[in-house]
Amino acid sequence: MKLGFTKSLSGLLKTRRRAARLLEKAWSPLRRKPSRQERPRLQTTAAFGSNPGRLVMKTFVPADLPSKPALVVVLHGCRQTPESLDAASGFSRLARERGFVVLYTQQIHSNNAHKCFNWFRPSEVARDRGEVLSVKQMIDHALKRHRADRTRVYIVGLSAGGAMTGSLVANYPDMFAGAAIVAGMPVGAVRDAMSALRAMKSGATPPSDGWGARIAEISPGRRSWPPISIWQGTADRTVNPANARACVDQWLEANAVDRSSVRVERKPWGELSSWNAGGARRVSLYSIHGMGHGLPVKNRRPARSGSTDPFVLTADISAPVELMRLWRLPRR
Repeated sequence: MKLGFTKSLSGLLKTRRRAARLLEKAWSPLRRKPSRQERPRLQTTAAFGSNPGRLVMKTFVPADLPSKPALVVVLHGCRQTPESLDAASGFSRLARERGFVVLYTQQIHSNNAHKCFNWFRPSEVARDRGEVLSVKQMIDHALKRHRADRTRVYIVGLSAGGAMTGSLVANYPDMFAGAAIVAGMPVGAVRDAMSALRAMKSGATPPSDGWGARIAEISPGRRSWPPISIWQGTADRTVNPANARACVDQWLEANAVDRSSVRVERKPWGELSSWNAGGARRVSLYSIHGMGHGLPVKNRRPARSGSTDPFVLTADISAPVELMRLWRLPRR
């Protein structure tokens, strides 16, 4: 009797184990490990310098990084994060395809309640001070850590990040091989938050000595600058399109290029105006017809959480892809 009971118990346990294995197999597709693209892609670097601006450094580095890769620096806009901007814009996907390092700088709430870079505070945009120095330290650290090519550092910024991009190029022109200002502001347009809001809405007031003078004050005697593209939606209600024209005037004056030398091309997405000097394009303006405040992309990708970044906008041109062409970062 005892032997029969033992055999029955043993059989019951085997049956339960078999059922458990079948149940686990049935649920396994729902429990699959996240794919490579679903895993967090941006890595935080805690120590990269004195960091006077108290910013956060995040990077994406492709697994098969080539030797001496390019470095692309991305500055987000207000109420954005590197993760939301990257998921919607696809910069890390482009980095994987083309073999470069992406560096995101992130603002923190204690610096600015809306997580805007403080482009309007003189102390944050002065050479070797504040937020601009923090970004420079991040770039220096990334170049050294990933053995990147110092002659191929590019920078793009959106909104407040676009305004900060202009300040970085004005302060450290030798650091960059190309720059893009998206829905940004001219360098030195304002000196406090209230005047910044007015200038964004109505357009910054031109200085009596011209916009180029604000650049000359930062880097006196400088005549050679990296090529700069300026991007603006014609229906932007956050940053008045007049500010994009001010940015154009500023960098044309800095490059000593006559505004009347413009070449205008009509495109399906709007209008491309470009100014050449010395056989190369120095300044260009991408005016996106009917677009609001944001970065234009084609086939906007939803973030992994299912939400989308409200400042990455569907358009008939993709700024990230066009920048790859301008910066000569082809597919591998």
